[in-house]
Amino acid sequence: MDTSAAGAEAGADAGSDAGSDGGSALVVGAGVGGLATAIGLRRAGWTVTVLERRAAPERYGTAFGIHPTAQSALDRLGLGAALRERAVPYRDARIRRPDGRVLAALPLERIERKAGRPELLVSRPHLIDALPAELDRLGGTDIAYGCPYDPGAPGGADLLVGADGINSAVRAARFGAASAPRELAEAAWIGIAGFETGVYGETWGRGRFFGMTPVEPGRTNWYATVPGATTARELRAAFADWHDPIPRVLADTDPQTWIRYPMRHLHPALPSFTRTAGHGPVALVGDAAHAMTLNLGQGACTALLDAEALARAVAAHGPGGLPAALRAYDGERRRSAQRVALGSRTLHRFMTARRPALRDALVGLLPS
Repeated sequence: MDTSAAGAEAGADAGSDAGSDGGSALVVGAGVGGLATAIGLRRAGWTVTVLERRAAPERYGTAFGIHPTAQSALDRLGLGAALRERAVPYRDARIRRPDGRVLAALPLERIERKAGRPELLVSRPHLIDALPAELDRLGGTDIAYGCPYDPGAPGGADLLVGADGINSAVRAARFGAASAPRELAEAAWIGIAGFETGVYGETWGRGRFFGMTPVEPGRTNWYATVPGATTARELRAAFADWHDPIPRVLADTDPQTWIRYPMRHLHPALPSFTRTAGHGPVALVGDAAHAMTLNLGQGACTALLDAEALARAVAAHGPGGLPAALRAYDGERRRSAQRVALGSRTLHRFMTARRPALRDALVGLLPS
């Protein structure tokens, strides 16, 4: 059964409490996790300040895949309608070899059957715009751009939330340096082709892969990894003999719009996403807590689930019950998010195997 209407109604009910008495929170980071946390806390009646070290919102990027569980979290935050306004369903995607032979289907049909709704794809700029728009509608939140977090500055907020990404200053200051970014050998490339390929899913080769998804009418989201490739020419050469439309996607899109970034993850896993001792209660969400590789496409989803769970726990326990709220949040989210992160790293090693014959044989046993 599709629960989107019920979830949206619950989100609207939560929003009606935005003017009630609550605590105060300082959220560091104005990405998906930070803004979604701010929305959830504001709906619980808290006063929220968001600090963002960048001078303006970062509207770069291509597409977010939003799993049905994350869609439900957005419904509870009152953002389900904004998501569905521009999202497209993700269906009929395959895993292929470089010659185009289909090895298996991605499990999208099973996800839709189980959840009663499909996985959705939405352009990253649309979601990044929808989150502050909702904060503006709710009121009571200041977003300070160009303001990096200073761990030595005087406190004052009841709760500190670190949503400042894989290089989190909050994590470094409050959780130590034991868990830190670890870089993989490959870099990731992402871009948008100005046409619909109609061929979606992922193609796995020797040590590299290429993926394509829908994102908006007339456009296709793509992503790839190649060890050692640092230029557009090298990336195009790495996929020149792969099946259509991969060479065409790379040939027909402007390299100036491509984004290249190192593949990284947080390692080792944190023993807790929260702290209450020392300088007061603090919680980590999103990449600050469990940054992962892109292979499962769950980075934004886990950040949204973190944000909604933290806000829900805080609303249930109130400003005076923050220790219990943070225990509840950590208990709900840490193991689940870390399993996803581990699964993504494991899949990355599998996808980029240097001897793909056994891998392809195993994948070929899956339904196609």
